[in-house]
Amino acid sequence: MSRITIIGAGLAGSEAAWQLAKRGINVDLWEMRPEKLTPAHRTGFFSELVCSNSLRGASLENAVGLLKEEMRQLDSVIMKAADLTRVPAGGALAVNRELFAAKITEILSNHPLIEVKRGEVKEIPQGPAIIASGPLTAGDLANAIHQFIGRDYFYFYDAAAPIVTGDSINREIVFEASRYEKGEGVYLNCPFTADEYQRFWKELVSADVSEAHLPEERAIFFEGCMPVEVLAKRGFDTLRYGPMKPVGLLNPATGKRPYAIVQLRAEDCEGRLYNLVGFQTHLKWGEQERVFRIIPGLENAQFVRFGVMHRNTYINAPVVLKKTLQCKWREDLFFAGQMTGVEGYVESAGIGLLAGINCARLVSQKPLVEFPPETALGGLVTYICSADSRYFQPMNVNYGLITPIITENAAGGKKPKQLNRGRAIADRALNILKTIIDTDQL
Repeated sequence: MSRITIIGAGLAGSEAAWQLAKRGINVDLWEMRPEKLTPAHRTGFFSELVCSNSLRGASLENAVGLLKEEMRQLDSVIMKAADLTRVPAGGALAVNRELFAAKITEILSNHPLIEVKRGEVKEIPQGPAIIASGPLTAGDLANAIHQFIGRDYFYFYDAAAPIVTGDSINREIVFEASRYEKGEGVYLNCPFTADEYQRFWKELVSADVSEAHLPEERAIFFEGCMPVEVLAKRGFDTLRYGPMKPVGLLNPATGKRPYAIVQLRAEDCEGRLYNLVGFQTHLKWGEQERVFRIIPGLENAQFVRFGVMHRNTYINAPVVLKKTLQCKWREDLFFAGQMTGVEGYVESAGIGLLAGINCARLVSQKPLVEFPPETALGGLVTYICSADSRYFQPMNVNYGLITPIITENAAGGKKPKQLNRGRAIADRALNILKTIIDTDQL
């Protein structure tokens, strides 16, 4: 009988262990805490929550609510523990942190097929394994992963720009163009007049910065990026000669070059999500929404991810992973959790759930599962495994990742359904998931 090695008993590793054990697979679950603590953790409990006790929105009208319900349908131990230790939090699912972690630790430690091993793993295991060591992976294991997947595909610090939904961009103001009409992709360009730029610059340099700590020694930021507010403080024109340079672009509305521009790059093939190019930032989230909506064309922008700059070890999933979460060149090695390029507790656990299911199916010689992009789990996995590897950055689940519902309008054309769109997508996803569960006996 195969034994599966899981490195890390965070949310992803715990969920993967449960999914394997409930399918009759023996698991060695490695956790270095409490023998060795991370800078963030304080206990030896599995799935310790360190940033918040909230697992975010509970409603099916938002994507994280749908993801949680999909996980419940797949018998998630994380959701089981969360529902048992829930505390009042309005429309969110929040838990008693200590009881939540203690419950998961109790369930897994008492399972006859799960052997808990305390200690630090320093190498990638031989044989079937799941690496779920989390965003604080460091030391010998980080070096081993670094060498295994390649130097260019493993990142130590995350500097990510905000992402907005395509349908919230004012297309009467922005225009499509690449500089000098060259380049592989066409960008959306938000044009500034001199007065508009001056107002934007003043608000940006005076905006409140997040108090979250960033280590300063040898910080390696993805693409060597500098926070946009730091660039702005170097001088009034610094941005106009940097990420907001207007050279090679003409605004078709005026026939002239804008005073400055912000470029938006599509995050997906369908153009449902757009990244603010060069706008990695350490501003507080409320300040990002306030200041970046001053950008012409983004006055009603809906943000699905705010810019972040923090310690976050992750791999370039589009290069490394199949949609089954297997390594492309070693099929018995799976990655799970935030290391794959997802953000958030629920997303991390969801990826662990899928890795556990597929690892179990691999050793049981069953076909592996790829959830379709009409589901929250499938949309999230499709993004991390299919995004442009040159610009890959971590992402929370959101409805922009899930295949939209198209309805006929009165003129016979097609447009995304707006009324109760979230609930309609959720209903469709849960119906699809039920069929998959029944058909594949998940």
